[in-house]
Amino acid sequence: MTADVVDVGQPCIACGDKCPGYQPQEWKKFCANCKCPRMGHEVYIQGSLAVNERVPIKLPDAMRMVSTAKSNYVPAKYIWAPVGLPREKIEEFFKSIPDEKKPMKNSPGEVYWHQQLIQQFPPQDFSLEECHFIDESHKKSYEEFVQTRNEHCLDRGYVRDILPDTSTCRHCKGVIHKGSVVVVAPKCGETAYYHPGCFVCSTCNELLVELVYCVGPPTDENNAAKIFCERHFAEQAKPRCAACEELIFAGEYTRAMNRDWHANHFTCSSCVQPLTGKRYVLRDGNPVCLKCYEDNFANTCSDCHKPIGIEGRDLAYKERHWHEACFLCALCKMSLVDKAFGTKDEKIYCGNCYDTSFGQKCDGCGEIFRAGTKKLEYKGRQWHEKCFVCVSCKHAIGTGSFVPKDNEIYCGRCYEEKFALRCSKCSEVIATNGITYKNAPYHKECFLCSNCNTTLAGQKFTVKEDKPYCATCYAQLFAKRCTACQQPIIGQAGGSTKFISFENRHWHNECFLCSLCQQSLVGKGFITDEENIICPDCAKTKF
Repeated sequence: MTADVVDVGQPCIACGDKCPGYQPQEWKKFCANCKCPRMGHEVYIQGSLAVNERVPIKLPDAMRMVSTAKSNYVPAKYIWAPVGLPREKIEEFFKSIPDEKKPMKNSPGEVYWHQQLIQQFPPQDFSLEECHFIDESHKKSYEEFVQTRNEHCLDRGYVRDILPDTSTCRHCKGVIHKGSVVVVAPKCGETAYYHPGCFVCSTCNELLVELVYCVGPPTDENNAAKIFCERHFAEQAKPRCAACEELIFAGEYTRAMNRDWHANHFTCSSCVQPLTGKRYVLRDGNPVCLKCYEDNFANTCSDCHKPIGIEGRDLAYKERHWHEACFLCALCKMSLVDKAFGTKDEKIYCGNCYDTSFGQKCDGCGEIFRAGTKKLEYKGRQWHEKCFVCVSCKHAIGTGSFVPKDNEIYCGRCYEEKFALRCSKCSEVIATNGITYKNAPYHKECFLCSNCNTTLAGQKFTVKEDKPYCATCYAQLFAKRCTACQQPIIGQAGGSTKFISFENRHWHNECFLCSLCQQSLVGKGFITDEENIICPDCAKTKF
């Protein structure tokens, strides 16, 4: 069973449900249904996933050099693993490979492995029998290319389970620590070390399947060669036809859409007619001849219902299209090309015909809205832009801010002057941070203590003769004072407190003490001694 038969019906990754599934064409590697490449579908390989089933030459062993005793252990969860490593070294090998790319059975990594095996080893790059578009005169060039690649460039990397000394990865330039598992690319030198996850193609940056690679010529200032998958190595030497995916050995070929094509393979994606030297249209990234474009993709004129050819001008408005000659007023039949027009019930009209038939009037000036005129609307009313003005100052508001009031429109400044709340102290408009005291509005910063001008917003305060005072000022100015400590008698945070009064004198409870023994006299009898108060016991002693 061929790969194409296996792939039939496989869903397209890009198109999803829009594509009924991969359908091969006679020689193109594109889906006949959606025109996406075969590799754009979830293609897979039936049977063996081994490289030696696709590469008809003997490749070196991946474990040609190890420092420990060989083991044939391969974990059952993998579809491939480097044979010859102990269990723990196999797990270390896969540790630096992303989970979605690990070749584990029944996982995204298995799908990835299928894709890369197909992508990296095109059968037509290895066998002349798989090539269908090489002229007899170019077969020798093909065979020479294959022989040179096989003998000098194609190789399999091998795994060292214990790196003898700390080194540097040729790909990421990061450190590879002594004792680590590494991959070696012998054709780049026996010290060409890579992290297992860094052993990738220099073009597509994908993991090299079963460590098989091709070495290219030196490409940097350090004279270091790069490694490639076979597909992209071959494309370094020869162009590859974007249609049949065979290498092009002919001297003449077509370069189009930033890709290479056999001259007769650059064809219309619909009718397969050659397009080399002809005009074409790109449709969803695929070339289409002019006839197929007009038959299958051209827009239909909304007036005459005929397709609008590539040679004609396509005039469009809200997903409708017209020939230039069909873009006419429905009443007077005047051409509307490059002119203002109006639409009504899927018909188009010139300005005069539209205004006469359907024009609405401005709530400002009473005139109709001409076709193409800008119209401003608010709550069922509409104005010309120049008529949308402040009812007070008559200045145009246009698309600026405004304030509605009793069915009238005011600019912000006029609304503030007429209706906005003003501070009772500074008389300025209160836009934010306003407070109210005795039904009078204030800015927060304007509501101050009448004595020290400290802001009272959010603070406790006391009123005296209709004037607000902060707690501190009120205590200093109006509160009774303790005869003992001379401090104002006020409660905690301006609240009430207990105190003692006697003959126009006052004491804090804690200050009402015998002047001799300093014992509290609260709730007890006492005797006055001129300005002092004393307890009865001290009075007996003294007198």
